Amino acid sequence: MKKFLMSLALFLILLINSPLSLAQNNDRVNAYYFYTTRRCVSCYRLEQYTEGALKEFFSNELESGNFTYEAVNIDQKENAHFVKDYQLYTKSVVLSLVKDGKEVRFKNLDQIWSLIGNKDRFYEYIKNETRAILDELKTGGES
Repeated sequence: MKKFLMSLALFLILLINSPLSLAQNNDRVNAYYFYTTRRCVSCYRLEQYTEGALKEFFSNELESGNFTYEAVNIDQKENAHFVKDYQLYTKSVVLSLVKDGKEVRFKNLDQIWSLIGNKDRFYEYIKNETRAILDELKTGGES
């Protein structure tokens, strides 16, 4: 019985301190790349650079469940609401902070188009903006 209680206590401690605990209480950051059906070379590059930067710098967070990435075609009927939700006017990368299952803040990373010609600067921009919003998630603060 003593061994069982020790095992149970250890399990509960690990569960509480697990990175998944953030995802289980509905706190997370969602990263989106919004695109349309018709895309140019630069549009594909935006998606490639965004996904590449997120995987390079945030692979642990992506695996933990408290950070997600999704490429979303806003021409599809079920995704059309994002245009209004995020005031989209072109292909965009948006970071969304979700607390208790509700979006409390989002940021449209509007410099992506000016950085598309410089992969290193693009990656650095995505890294810095994503780190800032993930830090908000961890500290519980909103700006």
